[in-house]
Amino acid sequence: MDRVVYQKLLEDQKMDHFLKENSYWFKELNRNGENYKNFVLAMKEKYHLKVTDRISDAIDNIDLISGILDTLK
Repeated sequence: MDRVVYQKLLEDQKMDHFLKENSYWFKELNRNGENYKNFVLAMKEKYHLKVTDRISDAIDNIDLISGILDTLK
């Protein structure tokens, strides 16, 4: 595994935790450092860290607050 990739994995706790849960990524990252991008995408998808997930969560919160305000009227 490239030292740069390994250092990035150790710096981020979420990546480290995801790597421990899905140990098959060790093999993929050892074979080719280019798989790092795929690893990051898989991690973001599992932990809902993508921009679309954040926007969806914000919209859900706004809907919840507006529903509460409507019932208080």
